Amino acid sequence: MTLQPKCEDVETAEGVAITVTGVAQVKVMTDQDLLAVACEQFLGKSVMEIKAVVLQTLEGHLRSILGTLTVEQIYQDRDEFARLVREVAAPDVGRMGIEILSFTIKDVYDKLDYLSSLGKTQTAAVQRDADIGVAEAERDAGIREAECKKEMMDVKFLADTKMADSKRELELQKAAFNQEVNTKKAESQLAYELQAAKEQQKIRLEEIEIEVVQRKKQISIEEKEIERTEKELIATVKRPAEAEAYKMQQLAEGQKLKKVLIAQAESEKIRKIGEADAISISSVGKAEAESMRLKAEAYQQYGEAAKTALVLEALPKIAGKVAAPLARTNEIVILSGDGNRVTGEVNRLLAELPVSINALTGVDLSTKLIKKQFMTPLISINTHQISE
Repeated sequence: MTLQPKCEDVETAEGVAITVTGVAQVKVMTDQDLLAVACEQFLGKSVMEIKAVVLQTLEGHLRSILGTLTVEQIYQDRDEFARLVREVAAPDVGRMGIEILSFTIKDVYDKLDYLSSLGKTQTAAVQRDADIGVAEAERDAGIREAECKKEMMDVKFLADTKMADSKRELELQKAAFNQEVNTKKAESQLAYELQAAKEQQKIRLEEIEIEVVQRKKQISIEEKEIERTEKELIATVKRPAEAEAYKMQQLAEGQKLKKVLIAQAESEKIRKIGEADAISISSVGKAEAESMRLKAEAYQQYGEAAKTALVLEALPKIAGKVAAPLARTNEIVILSGDGNRVTGEVNRLLAELPVSINALTGVDLSTKLIKKQFMTPLISINTHQISE
């Protein structure tokens, strides 16, 4: 018999109301004892009535098991859920002589879209995992691609490096060959130039020898010409010149002797005159010295009076020298509001005069005697000079 147990709006362990539909295959046991039990339970009943009894028993156990599980457990592991139903329901139906051949969960759904939300969550998680997987795959692919490109570039760089090394070696070989060729060419050219220079040197040496021979011949000819010219000059110039020179020498010696004699006579004359002048000067000097000695003795005898007399004799000369610049002055104008300015200036000049004379001669004219003797005439002299 095929049964379809169905439990509508049964709350699970989390309180979510779901509807579960299952399919069960059952049959009457053929064992004699269990067959007798089945006959005892269902004798006189129809097949529909037997199905209804077994169905109610299965639905009751299905409902009780749904209350112990979560929606996720029921939805995600239907085989485990069906196994639990068989294990729980098998003893009860077995006591009625009925054997459960199979039991599977046909459908699980709810009216609140709880399962669809779980599906969306799972779908989103799967989509997320898929996106992550794609990103990781792309990342790994990019990394692998970069690694492959790097390996390719490394191989390329290595190949380029080997090619550059080979090219460099080739260039070095070419340069070495060119250098060797150029060296040989240069050596050959230098050898040629050296040999040419040697040949040119030999030619030049021979030319020099020819020039030397020619020069020697020319020198010999010139020496002979010089000897001829020398003899000609001796005959035409030297001999007459020697005769003229001898003549001039004799004349010069005569003039020299004449000048010497004249100079000796003039020198003797000057010496005689000098001796006379010296005697005269000596006599005058002795006379002046005697006069000075006598004056000195007189000055020493008269002492200060004699010195004063000398000063008095010299004062008119001094006054004349002092007033000489003023004699050439046409006019002196003194600008001052003081009417006694001229007199004051004259008095100041006369007051400073004894000090100046004392500094020049060492004679002090500040005594009353000297002032009386010469100040009056000196004042008259200076006043006269100033007025002029």
